[in-house]
Amino acid sequence: MTSPTDDRSPNLPRGWLRATVVSAVALAFVAAAAGFVAFLAQLRGAELAPDRKADGIVVLTGGSSRVSDAMELLAAGYGRRLLISGVHPTSTANDISRTLPENQSFMRCCVDLDRTAVSTRGNAAEARRWAQERGFKSLIVVTSNYHMPRALVEFSHAMPETALIPFAVVGDKWREEPWWTSASTLRLLLSEYVKYIAAELRVRLEDFGVDLAPEVSEQPAGQPPRRPATAQAN
Repeated sequence: MTSPTDDRSPNLPRGWLRATVVSAVALAFVAAAAGFVAFLAQLRGAELAPDRKADGIVVLTGGSSRVSDAMELLAAGYGRRLLISGVHPTSTANDISRTLPENQSFMRCCVDLDRTAVSTRGNAAEARRWAQERGFKSLIVVTSNYHMPRALVEFSHAMPETALIPFAVVGDKWREEPWWTSASTLRLLLSEYVKYIAAELRVRLEDFGVDLAPEVSEQPAGQPPRRPATAQAN
């Protein structure tokens, strides 16, 4: 005859494993939720002028009004030159000038175009090259508010000796409605949060000598690195 204790004992390991898995999933969910809240806390809800000037300004293409805001900073004297990073290969300075007619004089004298970068990591690499060629020690980084945390991770890792001053661009949609009421904005934030965490993990591993994703040149094979084109040359 089997005792009650004998009937229960085979189930103990299975119950312990189930409880462990459930606890791990719950902890992971809580950690992810807390991280998302911390990520949101970094996002500015209003555009604030930089607290100081810099040697140069770098704007990352991909969001509405980023370039126009960067041009306004250049016109106001916050930097000596502007790098527009991530310009489409077929776009020219004339294309950009048509959208910013009031800043055409600055396009001719003080703007460089980077058509190489296709990612935030690439933006940081090209900005580093641009800053080093000009001896710039400080940069104002212009991008959308939701993209700024990841941009600063990449830029800080690429150029740790350079002072970075963020200028977060706040889109009209962000101003007009709370992000939690818009499904599309929530999806955007969740996606950006995942990319931000991935970037943080990658650069921290690289700090310990573990490079899971070596930086690959975005130049065509066999060609020397290109310098950003000056707007005047276009």
